[in-house]
Amino acid sequence: MTEENRTTMRVILCKPDERATVVKIEDSLESMQNVVGGLIEEYMPWEDEVAIICNEEGKMNGLPLNRGITDEDGHLQDIIAGDFFICYAPIESERFLSLPPELEEKYLEKFELPEIFFRTKDGIRAEKYVPRQQESMRDYAR
Repeated sequence: MTEENRTTMRVILCKPDERATVVKIEDSLESMQNVVGGLIEEYMPWEDEVAIICNEEGKMNGLPLNRGITDEDGHLQDIIAGDFFICYAPIESERFLSLPPELEEKYLEKFELPEIFFRTKDGIRAEKYVPRQQESMRDYAR
């Protein structure tokens, strides 16, 4: 892909200990890898055509725990480690795309607050919290 053909996409960026934000990133593998800090992995745990793009080795490399993924009943199914972003991933498309407004709103609300994880007698739990101070966000678009 040449420099002139590159486009940007609006995604929801989630970082540990920070509120989720909508940012523009370049639509390139290199840019996506820069955002997550390594090799990317696509994870689609919902019926919506929405993908989590995370660091493929985040847990193995000991990246900080970020957000929990729950099933339709609210039970914790997985925990994403490290920075990740959420984008639109329609089945008929060969590329990731900007989230449509209604999905952007839905998933921004779902992932807005960071979570802390702790073990209980019934398993691992996640609790949302308001971070003390949000650091200024970088725009990953180049």
